[in-house]
Amino acid sequence: MIASRMNLAAVQGIIVGHTTIEAHGTGCTVVLGPEPGMRAAAWLRGRATGTRELDVMDPRHLVERIDAILLSGGSAFGLGAADGVMRWLRERKRGLPVGDMGTIPIVPSAVIFDLGNAGKPLGWPGADDAYRACENAGIDYGDGIVGVGRGATCGKAAGLEKMVPAGIGSWAVRSGDLVVAVLVVVNAVGDIRDARGELLAAGRGADGKLVDSLRYLADGGAPLGDPERLIRNTTLAVVATNGDVSRVELQALAHSASDAIARRITPYGSLFDGDVIFAVSTATTKPKSPMQLEALAALAVPEAVERSVRRG
Repeated sequence: MIASRMNLAAVQGIIVGHTTIEAHGTGCTVVLGPEPGMRAAAWLRGRATGTRELDVMDPRHLVERIDAILLSGGSAFGLGAADGVMRWLRERKRGLPVGDMGTIPIVPSAVIFDLGNAGKPLGWPGADDAYRACENAGIDYGDGIVGVGRGATCGKAAGLEKMVPAGIGSWAVRSGDLVVAVLVVVNAVGDIRDARGELLAAGRGADGKLVDSLRYLADGGAPLGDPERLIRNTTLAVVATNGDVSRVELQALAHSASDAIARRITPYGSLFDGDVIFAVSTATTKPKSPMQLEALAALAVPEAVERSVRRG
């Protein structure tokens, strides 16, 4: 059931690259599809999103395939980094053919708000950083504080001073030739829980004990400890599969994966999170039903979330 490679590369044709910017405690991550592109859809769960080119992932949209996805730190400033991915793809004549003008690469993007999370001078990824992430794609990588995960944190509901490091987590599962793989970057208001529902990563109170963000908010605590500081959050996920399904079915897969995330992050999809879930497919293997993909995602997503905060 577990894939031999426990990241998005378990889906043949999809590779991942990172650029980590230590000087500013941020970074970016690019998911590159195979040369023909990927079917894609997205689901916006949070209510404070920062995105670019998300409309092309609507099943009603003319463009049927995308070439890459960029996940970036830097809040809205980081969206400009997608220009570097487009440049890298255009140099290789990849993208939507537009006659004598060549190609227009399709690169949906989303950002996390990590400005200041790492306690370093403010900065954000630019086009050259994202271009370098494309150059780095295919290199084996581990989970944790790499790429867009460099400045990611969680456990902030009771105060930003209580936040703890999070990062990127990956996992993949298979059934026969069918594969579902997940990459998630956790930069959440809420806490991370394990399969038993116990806190795995959360801020600590003055007594040194873990603070349950859900209970804190349920008891009327001020969000992030101060209603004037409603920033520095967002969980992004890419669910990749080789399953040959429609874009409508991929949108349902993204929606289903979002529900799986909610089993590990509490609270999730809040007013102060910009959560976006992408679902992409290389469309090479026919599943027995679309529900098969959703079930595989339900197994892979929680493990990926946990791995975003586990160290070692």
